[in-house]
Amino acid sequence: MLKVTIIAGARPNFMKIAPIIHEINRVKSLGNDIDFRLVHTGQHYDKNMSGSFFEQLEIPEPHVNLESSGGTQAEQTASIMVSFEKELQNFPADLVLVVGDVTSTMACAIVAQKLHTKVAHVEAGIRSGDWTMPEEINRLVTDSITNYFFTTSKLANDNLKNSGVSDDKIFYVGNTMIDTLLKQRSNFIKPQIWDELGLENKKYIVMTLHRPANVDEEFVLKELMQEIIDNSKDYPLIFPVHPRTAKILDRLGINHSRLYNVPPLSYLEFNYLVERAKAVITDSGGITEETSIMRVPCLTLRDNTERPETLTLGTNELVGTNPKNIKPYLDKLFNNEWKTGNDIPLWDGDTSKRIVKSILNLF
Repeated sequence: MLKVTIIAGARPNFMKIAPIIHEINRVKSLGNDIDFRLVHTGQHYDKNMSGSFFEQLEIPEPHVNLESSGGTQAEQTASIMVSFEKELQNFPADLVLVVGDVTSTMACAIVAQKLHTKVAHVEAGIRSGDWTMPEEINRLVTDSITNYFFTTSKLANDNLKNSGVSDDKIFYVGNTMIDTLLKQRSNFIKPQIWDELGLENKKYIVMTLHRPANVDEEFVLKELMQEIIDNSKDYPLIFPVHPRTAKILDRLGINHSRLYNVPPLSYLEFNYLVERAKAVITDSGGITEETSIMRVPCLTLRDNTERPETLTLGTNELVGTNPKNIKPYLDKLFNNEWKTGNDIPLWDGDTSKRIVKSILNLF
């Protein structure tokens, strides 16, 4: 029996591993000798991750939650490593599969290798080049000790080859986040705020901001918000906001009749809004992937991206972090001059099939 331990540490990780779990269950039902154990490190405490969250993704609740939330980066890394070492000793695996670029990804990869367990990294090889981002350090460290690399793009393949990874360890498979998006698209749920705010198709803008560079520097946040409000015509701005950011906005007195700060939404509710929005303004990497597939204009308030295919083939534009950059991009949007986007190779809903097939062949 091939035993695979799958690691998830934050909400987006579960979107990435859900289709892999579906595929393992499918091939197992066909007689393949494979099974998985789902480990939630508990890195991000999220009250929205209740039973309904796992039901929506059609996956079982994790076999274990290591409850390693809170603390500094170093404290959290240490906590995950200590807990996961015990977990892997109690439940040995043939392969530890990590996804994305959160602290759990790096911490569990280190533990697995020290216990002589092979590591596969889903979403390997992506790079922003920005070492001030904790995620970039997590990517670099994880990929330096990974055995099998599952990549989303040819550029990711090149990044790995340039760092000395041999071709036979790289598997260009596509994007599991898109597997989930395409599978769940018909199941999107209209959020309560749709009717409450009288929202109309393509007549509002969705916002998400969470990166410290944007939300912790209060002067920057105030200026960013003011530029967005001043240049978004009469469009409602729907901002599902983290409680910490909500407090900062409140303290800065950032409010407007068109700005609606709403509580964080479920995956199916949030993407219902995104699919029907005029545009999305964000500093998230994952959202740029989803908007590109749904052909929704996306303005990214960052100076770099580890997902350049969303710029070259998708509907994403890198606006930067200078608030003064926002107006020209919003003008372009309202003048209907935004690019429409193209298909992105292998972002087709079958990535998990390619991953599981590769794993079965390897073992």
